[in-house]
Amino acid sequence: MDRIIYTAMSGARQSLERQSAVANNMANVSTSGFRAELSAARAVPVNGQGYATRAVTTDSTPGSDFTPGSFSTTGRALDVAINGDGWLAVQANNGDTAYTRNGGLQVDPTGMLMSQGRPVMGEDGPIILPLNAEVSIAGDGTISAREAGTQAQAEVGRLMLASNPDGRMARRDDGLFGPWNAQGGPMAALPRDENIQVISGTLEGSNVNPTEAMVAMIDTSRRFEMNMKVLTTADENDQRANSLLSMN
Repeated sequence: MDRIIYTAMSGARQSLERQSAVANNMANVSTSGFRAELSAARAVPVNGQGYATRAVTTDSTPGSDFTPGSFSTTGRALDVAINGDGWLAVQANNGDTAYTRNGGLQVDPTGMLMSQGRPVMGEDGPIILPLNAEVSIAGDGTISAREAGTQAQAEVGRLMLASNPDGRMARRDDGLFGPWNAQGGPMAALPRDENIQVISGTLEGSNVNPTEAMVAMIDTSRRFEMNMKVLTTADENDQRANSLLSMN
C-alpha cells in the first residue's frame, strides 16, 4: 500500500481538528470576553530506510489569542470590563477557582453573584448580594449595595481580580482559563492583583474577527478536500496496479 495515504491521512485529521477550533471561535463571536482558540500544525519527517521524502502532520497547541476585545458601554450596573491583563475569578463546576474575562454578571434567586452560571469569587468565597438591592461596582472591584427603602450604601464584597505575570493562562476543558507557570505546569489559585481595575457599565467583546474566522473555515475545508483527493488518487493507483498484475 502506498505510504502516501499516511501523510494525506495526517493532513486530513489535522484539518478536521483545526475546523473544530475555527467553528468554536465562530460560535463565540458574540460571547463577552471570549479569547479565540489558536490552531497550528507542523511537519515531521518520516524516518526509515531510504531518503526522507515524506512527512506527516502533527498538532501544535499554541494556546489562545489574548488580544483584547473591544469595549462597549451598556450602562448596566452589573456589567464590568477588566482593564488590562487581569482576570475575574469564578468557581468552576468542580469547585476549583478558574478565571474568565466575561464581566456580564447576574444575580441568581438566592442573591449569589454569577458569571455564566458560575459563582463569582470574592475575598471570602462566592459573593452574596442583598435581594432587590441597588448595586454598584467601583473600579477596584468593591461592590456596594443599597437596599430598597434605604439611602445608605453598604460594602458587600469585592471582586477577586488577578493576573499571572510569571506564566500564562491556558484554556481548560470547561472553557474557563487556569494559570500555568513558566515551566508549563498548572498553578494554584492566583492572589489578588491590586493593580487590576474594572470599568462598570461596560462589557468587553469577543476578540474573534468574524471575517477572518470565515476565511479560515473555507481554507480548512479546501485543505481537507485536497487531502481526501490524494487518498482517492492513491486508491485508484493501487486498483490500476492490481489490474495490470492480474492480466499477467
